[in-house]
Amino acid sequence: MRGVLSEYLSKDHDRLDALLTRSTATPGIIDMESYSQFRKGILRHISMEEKIVLPAITRWQGGRKAALAERLRLDHGAIVSLLVPPPTESIVLTLRSIFAVHNPLEEQKGGLYELLDSMAGTETEKVLRELQSGPRLRYCPTTRNPMQSKQPGLPLRERATNFINCRRGR
Repeated sequence: MRGVLSEYLSKDHDRLDALLTRSTATPGIIDMESYSQFRKGILRHISMEEKIVLPAITRWQGGRKAALAERLRLDHGAIVSLLVPPPTESIVLTLRSIFAVHNPLEEQKGGLYELLDSMAGTETEKVLRELQSGPRLRYCPTTRNPMQSKQPGLPLRERATNFINCRRGR
C-alpha cells in the first residue's frame, strides 16, 4: 500500500499527464491554456522534488543522497529546458518519452516515493503540508530564443548538454 506522500505525488503526476493530454487533444494544435497549466504544474512538481523531497531524504540518510537523485536531477534539467521554448509536437513527444522512464523511477516499488514514505516517519504530516503549500515560483514565459533565458540555476546550455549525454549513456 502506498503511503500518503507517494499518493500525493503520484496523483500530481496523473493530473499533469491529463493536462498534457488535453493540450494535444486536437491533432496538430496545442491548446495553450491547458499547456500553460501543465507547464506551471510540472515546474511546481519538479520544485517540490528538488527543494523538499530530495533534501529531506538526504537529511534522513545522514547526508547521503538518494541513489536515484543524480538521474532524477538530469531528467528534471531536461524537462525544464524543454519548457523554455514555445511548445511543439516534437517537444511534447520528447516530454512524454522522458516521463515514460522518469515517473516509474519515482512511483514504482523501491522508487523515490516509497523511500520518502518509509523514511518520513513522524515527519509525514509536516512533509505533506510542505508539499501541499509547495515552493513559491516565478514563472517565466516561453521564449523563442532560449539561450537568452534569464532562468536562475544551471544554464540552459549545460542542461541541454546533460540531457544529450544522459540519452547517449554517458
